[in-house]
Amino acid sequence: IHPLALIKDLPLSRRQMVEIAKALARKPRILILDEATSALTAADVAKVFEVLKRLRQEGLALLYISHRMNEISELADQCTVFRNGRNVASYRAGSKSDNEVVELMIGREYSHIFPPKPTRPQTVAAPVLEVRNLSWSDRLDNISLSVAAGEVVGLGGLDGQGQRELLLAFFGVLRGLSGQILVDGKKVSIASPAAASDDRIGMALIPEDRKTEGLMLPMTVRENLSFAALDRLSKASVIDRAAEQRLIDDMVELLAIKTAGLDIPVGALSGGNQQKVVIAKWLMRQPRIILLNDPTRGIDVGTKQELYQLMRKLADAGAAILFYSTDYDELIGCCDRVLVLYDGAIKRELVGADITEHALIASALNIHGGSGRAEQGEGA
Repeated sequence: IHPLALIKDLPLSRRQMVEIAKALARKPRILILDEATSALTAADVAKVFEVLKRLRQEGLALLYISHRMNEISELADQCTVFRNGRNVASYRAGSKSDNEVVELMIGREYSHIFPPKPTRPQTVAAPVLEVRNLSWSDRLDNISLSVAAGEVVGLGGLDGQGQRELLLAFFGVLRGLSGQILVDGKKVSIASPAAASDDRIGMALIPEDRKTEGLMLPMTVRENLSFAALDRLSKASVIDRAAEQRLIDDMVELLAIKTAGLDIPVGALSGGNQQKVVIAKWLMRQPRIILLNDPTRGIDVGTKQELYQLMRKLADAGAAILFYSTDYDELIGCCDRVLVLYDGAIKRELVGADITEHALIASALNIHGGSGRAEQGEGA
C-alpha cells in the first residue's frame, strides 16, 4: 500500500490491514482484535498471524474475537464463548470439537447448517439476469453469465479478482461499461442504483461493508428498514405510516431481527442484526434479482445459518441470486453453480457435485486440477 494513498480509495481488505498496522504501531501490551480478519484474504490472515504469534512470544497479551473456528484453533490458548451477552463456557483450546463450540454459541444442536439444494431438471428456466461480453477498465474482462429464477449462482475466486466490480456493474454504480446486460431477455441500461432497484428491473444489492455502504448508523432501525421502499410507502410524498409499520413488522419477524426497539439507532445493534436490517431493507422492495457481496462476513454462526435458510427460501420463491463469498464452505453448501473469477474473467464454471474445495481453490489460482468446464477462454 502506497503511504500517500487515500484510505477512501482502498478496498476494504487493504483498509483493514492499515487498521491493524496502526494498532501495532503503538506497540501495545494488550491488543484486542474484534473480527479483525473478517475482510482479509487468506494470505493476509497468514501475514497477520505470523506477526501476532511473534509478538505473543515477546509478551503481548492478545484478546481475539472471531467466528472463524480455524483461526481460533490456530491462535488461541484459552477460549471463552459468549451468547447474548453472557459467558456460557471457558475451556482450553483444542479440548472441544468445532461442533461442540458452535452448539455453545447458538444454544441449540448444530446440524444441517446448509439447507438442502433442490434436485433440478436438466432444462433450466430462462435467465432472469444475463450479461454478455461485459468489460470495464482493467477490472472486468469479457464476462458472460446468466442467473435463472430459483437459482443461487456463486462467484468464487481469490478476493479482488473483479467480483465486487461485477456486482457494482449490475447495480448501476460503474461508468464506461462495454457489453450488454439483459433482464428477462431484454437489453437494459442501468444508469444508477435507483434504476436498478426500480420495479421494472427489481434488483437489490447487499454490499460488502454494512457500516459504510448499507446503513445510516446514527438513524433508527425503523428509518433504515423503510428507506429503500419509501416510494412504495408514500402517496403524494406522504408516508403511509400504517403500511410502513406492517411491512417493518413482517421483516422483523421474517429475519428474526433482535432489537430493543425500532426507534433506537441501528448502530446499537449487533453486527448480525445490522446485517439483517440491510437485507430486510431491500426485501421490503420484493426484488426479483438479489446480489450478495460476502453477506456473512463478521457475523455469528447462528445468524449465518439463518441467512443460508433465507437465501434458499428466496430462491425457491423465484428470486435469481448472485452470491459472492470468500468462504468456500458457503459456495459449496449454498450454490447450484459457481463461476470462478481470475484477473477479472470467468475461468471456470462448477456445477453440482463438481463444486468442491479442491476445484474451487485450483480454479481460483488458475492452475490445472479444477474440475468443471471452462466458461470463457481456455481457463486454467
